[in-house]
Amino acid sequence: MQVAITGASGLIGRALAESLRAGGHAVRPLVRRPSDDPGAVRWDPVAGTLDAAALEGVDAVVHLAGAGIGDKRWSEARKRELHDSRTEGTGLLARTLAGLDRPPAVLLSGSAIGYYGSRGDDVLTEVSAPGDDFLAGLVQDWEAAAAPAVDTGIRTVHLRTGLVLARHGGILPRMALPFRCFVGGRLGSGRQWMSWVTLEDEVGAIRFLIDRDHVSGPVNVVAPEPVTNAELARALGTVLHRPAAVPVPAFAPRLLLGREMADGLLFASQRVRPDVLVGAGYGYAHTELTPALRAVLGR
Repeated sequence: MQVAITGASGLIGRALAESLRAGGHAVRPLVRRPSDDPGAVRWDPVAGTLDAAALEGVDAVVHLAGAGIGDKRWSEARKRELHDSRTEGTGLLARTLAGLDRPPAVLLSGSAIGYYGSRGDDVLTEVSAPGDDFLAGLVQDWEAAAAPAVDTGIRTVHLRTGLVLARHGGILPRMALPFRCFVGGRLGSGRQWMSWVTLEDEVGAIRFLIDRDHVSGPVNVVAPEPVTNAELARALGTVLHRPAAVPVPAFAPRLLLGREMADGLLFASQRVRPDVLVGAGYGYAHTELTPALRAVLGR
C-alpha cells in the first residue's frame, strides 16, 4: 500500500510513517523543501502548488499539516495563520485529489475536538453541535475545505483528535515539567474535562480507519475515558512520584498566553466520546489514563 502523508515531520506524522514502513508499506511524504527521500512529493500550500502527477495511484492520503496551535501567542495575525495553514492546505489537497485520474480510496484529514467548543459536563459525540469560539470556527472551516474530495466520491474521514500523549513532543513533556520540579497541580478549578489519546492509539486509529471502507465523516480520536484536569494532575503526580498539590491559578496562564488562547487550550471543557471508533471495532492499547501515562513515560 502507498500512503501519502502531509505533516510527516510532525509528532503524529513521524510516528505514523514509521509504523507504516515497519508494516511494509510505502510512504510518500509531502514536503515543502527538497528532500533526499525518493518518495517525497513537492507541494507549497501558500503558493497553491502541488505535484499532482506524483499522487496518481496512491492508495490513501493522510493530511496532518498545519501551523502549531500552541506554538505562539494568538495575535490576530497568528490566528489568521492558524486558520489559513489548515484551510488553504486542505483545499489544495482536496482539489488536487479530486482531479486525479486514479484518486486514492480514502483521505484522512486532520481535525480536532476543538470543533465542539467548551461545553462543561456535556458528553460530546460525532453528532454533537459545533461550538462558537475561535477554535470551533477554525475546525469547521478546516473540515469544510475537504469538500472537493467528498464531492468527487473519495471517502473522507475527519480525524477529530484530542490531547495526544507522547513521551517526546506534544504537550505532555510541558505538563510534566512542573511535577518533576515538585510544583505540579491542577489548572484553575481543575473541573474542565480533558479528552486524551496516546500517540500509539492515534497512529493505531489512523491505520485502522484507512482499512474501514464503511467509515467516513467525523471520527473522534480520543480514549473512551476522558478525565477532568484535576484527575489528570493526580494521575501524572502518581506516575512521576510527585505531589499534585500546587494548583495553577487561572489568571497566570491567561496573563502569559492571553485570555482567548488560555481558555481555548487549557480551560476548555470537552468531554468527548469516540462512538464511531468504538462502534467500528477499534481495539485500544490504552483506555485508562494512569496506565497510559506509565506506558508513555516508561514508568
